[in-house]
Amino acid sequence: MSDSLQALLAHQEQLRACTQCPEMVQPVIIGNPGLSGVISIGQAPGEREPQLGRPFAWTAGKQLFKWFESIGVDEESYREQVYMAAVCRCFPGKNPKGGDRVPDKTEIANCKAWLDREYEIIQPKLLIPIGKLAIAQMMKVSKLADVVGQQHQIEVSGQAVDVIPLPHPSGLSTWHRMSPGKELLQQALDLIDQHPAWQVVKQARKSQGQSEGQSE
Repeated sequence: MSDSLQALLAHQEQLRACTQCPEMVQPVIIGNPGLSGVISIGQAPGEREPQLGRPFAWTAGKQLFKWFESIGVDEESYREQVYMAAVCRCFPGKNPKGGDRVPDKTEIANCKAWLDREYEIIQPKLLIPIGKLAIAQMMKVSKLADVVGQQHQIEVSGQAVDVIPLPHPSGLSTWHRMSPGKELLQQALDLIDQHPAWQVVKQARKSQGQSEGQSE
């Protein structure tokens, strides 16, 4: 086991025990410890994720994984190879006025410390923020159309890292189904597909498929 993987597993163990935010609903939701160099950052788990124990486990996830499968990586491979993080790792609970509660600034800051440590361990080459809340942690965004469909670059742990934002795949959103969102989403997926770090993920899937074929 590599030093990086050992560090990431130890980090996840500490993260699972986090209770910094009293309004958040436990448990902490964590993805598999992938070290491919790609990190995706969601917004926060929904109410179904605590029951199922993994990020993007419900309706939005089905749409998200359709997008990634269209550029060569199925859900199983994605979960194994890509590190799935989020702005907040616990379900924020329900808003009394309806819908899920948006995490507050303190909760976002508390969870950012965990994400910063993951950046340090994994040293990603590509970040994929999913949804406006996640994108806003990396760059100014007033409209999705201003940032989706482009490759950006930010500094993470002293290193330049590429960022390709995606809209949130919520079934309640029509942005990614209508112009210009539909076209900008496809541009973003094409940019991800062309990125060297994504090619590593695709190659790992291909190699695994060949290995399984030889063992049958």
